[in-house]
Amino acid sequence: MPFPREQLESVVNEKLCKTETIKLRNKYIGQACQLFYRSDPLKIVRGQGQYMYDEQGTRYLDCINNVAHVGHCHPKVVTAGSLQMATISTNNRFLHDELVQCAKTLTSKLPSPLSVCFFVNSGSEANDLALRLARNYTKRQDVITLDHAYHGHLTSVMEISPYKFNQPGGDPKPDYVHVAPCPDVYGGLYKDKDYQCSDMAEVYSTPIRDLCERLKLQSKGVAAFIAESLQSCGGQIIPPNGYFKKVFEAVRSAGGVCIMDEVQVGFGRVGSHYWGFQLQDVVPDIVTVAKPMGNGHPVGAVVTTPEIANAFYNTGVSYFNTYGGNPVSCAIANAVMRVIDEECLQENARLVGDYLLKQCRELKYEFDILGDVRGVGLFIGIELVKQRDSREPATKFAHWVVNRMKEMHKILVSSDGPNDNVIKLKPPMCFSQENADEFLLAFRECLSLLSKQREGDTLPSSNAAAITTTSSSMELLSNKKQIFERRDHLIKSV
Repeated sequence: MPFPREQLESVVNEKLCKTETIKLRNKYIGQACQLFYRSDPLKIVRGQGQYMYDEQGTRYLDCINNVAHVGHCHPKVVTAGSLQMATISTNNRFLHDELVQCAKTLTSKLPSPLSVCFFVNSGSEANDLALRLARNYTKRQDVITLDHAYHGHLTSVMEISPYKFNQPGGDPKPDYVHVAPCPDVYGGLYKDKDYQCSDMAEVYSTPIRDLCERLKLQSKGVAAFIAESLQSCGGQIIPPNGYFKKVFEAVRSAGGVCIMDEVQVGFGRVGSHYWGFQLQDVVPDIVTVAKPMGNGHPVGAVVTTPEIANAFYNTGVSYFNTYGGNPVSCAIANAVMRVIDEECLQENARLVGDYLLKQCRELKYEFDILGDVRGVGLFIGIELVKQRDSREPATKFAHWVVNRMKEMHKILVSSDGPNDNVIKLKPPMCFSQENADEFLLAFRECLSLLSKQREGDTLPSSNAAAITTTSSSMELLSNKKQIFERRDHLIKSV
């Protein structure tokens, strides 16, 4: 580490106990700013790689922090940022090599004609600017978004985020925003079990095609279609193959541009490709990036075509962002992209992700609470259900698993989706097969205890020690004969 002594002193000299920290937070921080594990929040004082440590030195395996993309406090990223901060940090209206090198590297990883960058501070800013670019270029206002999508916290992007505006107390959806069904083939509006002989890409793209036709008839047309390449807050959704090709064709026929939000899944997380949209063999008109780009530092970017960028320039209104593209942010982003390449983290995401996904799917043969296991690379969702046939969401079970993983196993996972019943895995890219095995062992224990003790909505305490008897679920499941019998029983519903 670059600062081992200073880091140790910082942890040792932590002046407030956890109770005092909570009191001050409750007094001075807005109550709308929520914490993970609200009933017993964690006070995290240090991070390294795929681990985080609380004020008592307890180590937690981080399975959810896609912000610390190459690992918490990566030495090369820390060094790059510290050195640049000690040299100069100013705005991007001065020439600086870190800015142009960052743009060159970033665009080299994107398909043509995506070659012009605008630097910002966050995913929210990136999506806000993407909407500006699209509306300026098309001279239209209407935007098509997907149900359950989340694109940021600015007013402009809250308007296109059903994940937020559909909540009680959310602002009403503007008339110029149109919501299409989320392409969730397992639990969405159109389920694959109801369309067994159908092309699900066609099924889910048809509502967007209908929207485009309606807007053309109204002489409005479309300014933009925006979507996360893989929807995260919506429940780790993997769109059916061919979906975005059909959607892009419909949107462009209505005069709109296509925006892909890579804030959650970009920079190699999907393993097989550097960007999530490449899984569907499409080229967007605008791409937005942020979170993983800075490994915890606030930096983001919008990348678009020369044609769209020139149209923005021709308005005569200059674009200026005080901190977007500053030398420190760009030095950090450059270091992150170097580390991804040097440490083969994209390949690691593919190998470990394939292993983890396979092992999680194997658990479906043993536990009927597992409804669907989906993902790609280190982006995985495990959907818990009460009944496989009905696919009724098991929200309380998911919450129980999240809390038990934290309290008993010191592993951090989260739940999300429209019914909050999907266990989400989006760990740092240095996540190893040994880490995957640690997760799997703990997750199996949770499922075993849950399977034995759950009766309706009655759940065991999430921090209760597992009951060990001669007929315990763990012992039964360790017996190969029992496993195979259970597989035979469940295989038809998997």
